[in-house]
Amino acid sequence: MAKNLDASTGGLVAKDYTDPPPAPLVDWEELGCWSFYRALIAEFIATLLFLYVTVATVIGYKHQSDAEVFPEDVACAGVGVLGIAWAFGGMIFILVYCTAGISGGHINPAVTFGLFLARKVSLVRALFYMVAQCLGAICGVGLVKAFQKAYFMRYGGGANRLSDGYSKGTGLAAEIIGTFVLVYTVFSATDPKRNARDSHVPVLAPLPIGFAVFMVHLATIPITGTGINPARSLGSAVLYNQEKAWDDQWIFWAGPFIGAAIAAAYHQYVLRAGAAKALGSFRSNTHV
Repeated sequence: MAKNLDASTGGLVAKDYTDPPPAPLVDWEELGCWSFYRALIAEFIATLLFLYVTVATVIGYKHQSDAEVFPEDVACAGVGVLGIAWAFGGMIFILVYCTAGISGGHINPAVTFGLFLARKVSLVRALFYMVAQCLGAICGVGLVKAFQKAYFMRYGGGANRLSDGYSKGTGLAAEIIGTFVLVYTVFSATDPKRNARDSHVPVLAPLPIGFAVFMVHLATIPITGTGINPARSLGSAVLYNQEKAWDDQWIFWAGPFIGAAIAAAYHQYVLRAGAAKALGSFRSNTHV
């Protein structure tokens, strides 16, 4: 069993958990495994379903709350911002629960990027996952557009964009912080150290992840419409294909990737003491 330094006694104690070994930086052997392609299919379908349900919810709400269509009911029509946030958080909960055992349930290039930086997945898997997620997002939004094209184009295609009155810096900061909350939650909910101390955590892991998405949407829908997922932002922009959606697109890639990188560094090097362990190893080697 692995050993760990006990700060209170200065001695070594047995760890009740095992950290998985780091994933290879480049693992070409994955390309020859059916499990790898099964995981890609799972990520594609999960992201497709995620975008279909959530963008359809956004379009439906905007239609039901359109004063020109329903002037008498506009004050209390539709699911509201709270309902949209629940749609995003609820779908993430469902889809992570369904796909975690197959692909890890990323459903988001920013999550994949954060896990890659933490050496949880190889570069090959990370790149293929991102492609599958983006394609799934485009197809999911495509279904919404196919079923209700007139409403889709009238109400902005569910595309993320910076709201009037907010600067690009504010939008970028909102995306960075929002994605940090999400990816930090992913790391915490799937930490083997936590799992070892409470055996029911793996079953509940999708729940805090879904709640993180829900809470971030409540905070950032008024600012950017909430991206925190580059595939989600890209899918709507591709199908809506209007200038405003593309003008702000960089925010919905730079923000999530920066936020994911910060979350990965915080969890690995601060909470899991990766920096201290590396420093301790370096010091011990200098005395050999």
